[in-house]
Amino acid sequence: MTGTFTIVGLGPGDPELLTIKAARIIGEATVVAYHAGTTKQSHARRIADSFIPTETIEEELRYPVTTGTTDHPGGYVGAMTAFYETCAQRLSAHLDADRNVVLLAEGDPLFYGSSMYLHDRFKDIYPTVVVPGIPAFAAATAAIGGSAGPLVRQSDVLTVLPGTLPEPELARRLADTDGAIIMKLGRTFPAVRSALAQAGRLDGAWYVERASQPEERWLPVADVDAASVPYFSLIVVPGDDAKKATAARMRTDGDEAEPPVVERPAAELLVIGLGPGPDGWLTPEASTALAEVDHVIGYGPYVDRVPQRVGLTRHASGNTVEVDRARHALDLAKAGEKVAVVSGGDAGVFGMAAAVFEAAEDPAYSGIAIRVLPGVSAVQAVAAKAGAPIGADFAVMSLSDRLKPWEVVERRLRAIAEADLVLAIYNPASRSRTEQIATARDVLLEHRDGDTVVIVGRDVGRAEESLTVTTLAALDPTTIDMKCLLIVGASSTRISAAGVWTPRYVKALELAQ
Repeated sequence: MTGTFTIVGLGPGDPELLTIKAARIIGEATVVAYHAGTTKQSHARRIADSFIPTETIEEELRYPVTTGTTDHPGGYVGAMTAFYETCAQRLSAHLDADRNVVLLAEGDPLFYGSSMYLHDRFKDIYPTVVVPGIPAFAAATAAIGGSAGPLVRQSDVLTVLPGTLPEPELARRLADTDGAIIMKLGRTFPAVRSALAQAGRLDGAWYVERASQPEERWLPVADVDAASVPYFSLIVVPGDDAKKATAARMRTDGDEAEPPVVERPAAELLVIGLGPGPDGWLTPEASTALAEVDHVIGYGPYVDRVPQRVGLTRHASGNTVEVDRARHALDLAKAGEKVAVVSGGDAGVFGMAAAVFEAAEDPAYSGIAIRVLPGVSAVQAVAAKAGAPIGADFAVMSLSDRLKPWEVVERRLRAIAEADLVLAIYNPASRSRTEQIATARDVLLEHRDGDTVVIVGRDVGRAEESLTVTTLAALDPTTIDMKCLLIVGASSTRISAAGVWTPRYVKALELAQ
């Protein structure tokens, strides 16, 4: 028999916010453990003080380091890993002796809590129970409720963000949500405040420190002295719907009239290719244009690549609503807004450019000028990584049959194979299209030798990129997905020590054959 390991959430700091269940379990525990700072008394122990019987065995788990430098050979991560291993050994001794162990956790145990590291180590070894606690952000929201109103309401989306995120990523996520909670402040506060400003969310954001505790204080984020921000602090950003409701109420209660609507002439609509991935592949022209528009519209992952800044509104949507997306952009441009529609790679290669021109056929958009800014295409990126496989005549195809019948795809594959062109294949597979790449390979093999060179580029330009050089006969369709782009060589494509390349010339003998 062993004891039970229970992690008890203590809530945000006020002992009166401890749940009845938490108080009971602490009072019945044989062993109570709690973390403590390197030089400070345990905050968790202070919260639970009145609930711990005098006969209880206590285990103080004092951190060897919090942040910064350490003499441990593994650095901070190594020091903390060793610390948690030691903690596990100490508590295991009690559990193996059939003693029930309660680990005190501030807030909620599995919400950015240190207790999760012991939970990970014990959950498959000992009976493990987690007792939830009121998270700090709930107390913070209650503290500012009289001034800020509700955190979220109705269909608002709430996002919880660590302040340790890179500033551009934090700004992007703040711009894309309604309500937000930002945790882990302290030294990250200046970057967090900057991200709020870039996202247009600084006004209305509230800073709360030590929520529910005697030292509690709260004020607008814009008024906070960055040098005074402790670890026990967070930021509350009320949801957009809540702000709209407040604004509507103010208009109802006051005498201020709505400003008159001023019609503006239609603006030029930009369609911008972002390149395949890395920022270095974004053209200066595209970068300058993106810095000047007020709206960015596109497929979610592509919109995410545009840095958030003050005054920019981002409109992300799904992968199969290209024309709807284009109409949205045209409507905004028609109203005089500066708008950019973004695509990965080059917008004119299986991108948004054609969808925009398709939607613009509607006479309602006849007065809108459209300008396409080119980008580095995926086929160029994969070819460059491999060498020079498209140094001669080549064709580009998409295997997707969403917008054309598969019979058309097969007919074009045969024509390209018979013409002995290098072939770049976009959209080779997806979750719903797993057999088409195998069929395409078989069609090509009707006209090409099995040793024809094939290049498989995956996520080229990104950290996880890979490049595989194989042959048409050896190509494994099960390894291909939507992240891949294939280049199937011509009969003259060859592999040398320097890379894969296709000669620029075609000999007369080859032409006769």
